[in-house]
Amino acid sequence: MCRFKRCWLILCVSLSIPLAMAEQTALVGGRLIDGFGHQPIANSVILIKDGIIQQVGSVDTLVVPEGYEVISTDGMDVLPGLWENHAHLMLNGHSDYVHWDKAYVNRLADEIMPASAVQLLLAGITSARDLGAALDDTVSVKKRIENGEIPGPNLYVSGPFLQHEAYPGTEQFRWGIKGVRDAKQKVNKLADAGMDIIKLIDHDKMTLEEAQAIVDQAHARGLKVVAHSHRPDEIRRGLEIGVDNFEHTGLTTSPEYPEDIMRLLKERTATGRVAGGPLFWTPTVEGLWNYPATVANPEKLDSQCWKRGLKQDTIEDIKSSLQNVGQLEYMQLTPLRKPTLKRKIAQLREAGVVFLVGTDSGIPAKFHCQSTWNEMAVWVEQMNISPMDTIRAATYWPAVMMGVGDKTGTVSAGKAADIIAVHGDVLRYINLLQRVDFVMKNGTVYKMDGVPVEENLN
Repeated sequence: MCRFKRCWLILCVSLSIPLAMAEQTALVGGRLIDGFGHQPIANSVILIKDGIIQQVGSVDTLVVPEGYEVISTDGMDVLPGLWENHAHLMLNGHSDYVHWDKAYVNRLADEIMPASAVQLLLAGITSARDLGAALDDTVSVKKRIENGEIPGPNLYVSGPFLQHEAYPGTEQFRWGIKGVRDAKQKVNKLADAGMDIIKLIDHDKMTLEEAQAIVDQAHARGLKVVAHSHRPDEIRRGLEIGVDNFEHTGLTTSPEYPEDIMRLLKERTATGRVAGGPLFWTPTVEGLWNYPATVANPEKLDSQCWKRGLKQDTIEDIKSSLQNVGQLEYMQLTPLRKPTLKRKIAQLREAGVVFLVGTDSGIPAKFHCQSTWNEMAVWVEQMNISPMDTIRAATYWPAVMMGVGDKTGTVSAGKAADIIAVHGDVLRYINLLQRVDFVMKNGTVYKMDGVPVEENLN
């Protein structure tokens, strides 16, 4: 609802939105779910200047000043831009890692990673954690996005994994650790290159001194540490050395987490701020839960959205690799893992961890343009997590985890204007996020009425 004069202005502007957005923009009319988790604001008004949110209110409390371009959000739910907390920009859904790593090693920075980035952005992802890629390629893509040379989310990046020993043929993006001194040197190299995160895997196979040195040095340099939780000892060791965030549900076909791990998790979550803040967990369940449905109906693999930015030979290569999606070796244990997921999610919630929405986007048959909303839908529809909590796990909490909650994560004054909108009631129908109608990042509109704003993407 809005007053006649304002409605007339909204109508006129929405019919001819400028491609290069004005320095002062007002989003007017929609229901605002601002990320804080309280009652949404009906008929909201959001004033934006130079990419920063100036004021937030409603049509009854906040008048749009002269000089603002008005964009109508009537009939829409307005949210903070989403975070994808476990993406792999160097991957695009191809089923054969060995082939991919060899064939595309020289195309990552120029084709593959920029394509992944724009696909995420157009899906409503305005911030993403890229967890594992070659260092030079990561630096290049991150800097070009920051400089406005290519479109993409705000990137928080790890560069190469740190692990006990790199798998053969993966040394460009996986670094083995040989001793405490080497551990500290590699963390420093990543920090000096501008990385935000250390990604730690196979840390249970390292010596305790090596693994502890990685975490201590990362924290000393202001970097967050995320760690795999595929094996019980990865969780035990991760808790011992003080990682910030576990990734995946793990433990393959085991029906639940062992009792001692549950005790350790509860001890850690009981310390809260004393231990440096909440214990975060990115469960990445959707790919496991939905794989049988993908096999039964692989039509979503034909979507055009994942092809954006890729060369035709790359597209054909990916399509060819997914011809028999039910026969992928990578997924053969998945049907046996699916029945364990609800129990593990319930255990983690009982332990008091704070969930983050992340998907392993880019792994076989998981595309950047689909994965995040797929994950959110499974949380709501299968894991009994409320829509509001799910939205906060994709907006507010990731910003807190990465230490940028003062800059992003909510639609509030002083934050970056990273905002999305969808037609309809997303708190009732979370699947509406499969078609984000409006995407704004740092005050620039990249998608309007469900259509990419090409002038701002090229």
